[in-house]
Amino acid sequence: MADADASLPCPGCGCRAVAGARAHALQAALRRDDFDAAIELGLLDAGIDCAGCNAACRDALRAARLARTRALAARERFRAREARLARRQRERRERRRQAAGDAGQRAATTPTAALPPAAPAAVARALARAGRRGQR
Repeated sequence: MADADASLPCPGCGCRAVAGARAHALQAALRRDDFDAAIELGLLDAGIDCAGCNAACRDALRAARLARTRALAARERFRAREARLARRQRERRERRRQAAGDAGQRAATTPTAALPPAAPAAVARALARAGRRGQR
């Protein structure tokens, strides 16, 4: 950090400790709701703290770090869930497509009006009987 930045007081408690300049910059970024800048400054690094700041200020920085860590973890879980659901949907669609294809192949190869082998003989007997009745 530049010397000009090191002399800036902590926006949380007013501390001017030079050793805590990075923590002070983090506090300033968090007060502006600039999470991108806070992450670039090391919000997620557990070692950044200012011993000169009061306990409430240090606790606020730790709480912000914990909240951002939890938010990032939740985002990763959400993305993993979305990917898992998309994969399951693709697999389900593929299984349905294969089942529909298998059913179509079975329908095409299975004769739908196949008669049993004894059917022609039964039809011939019936016709013979009908012919005899008509002669009487």
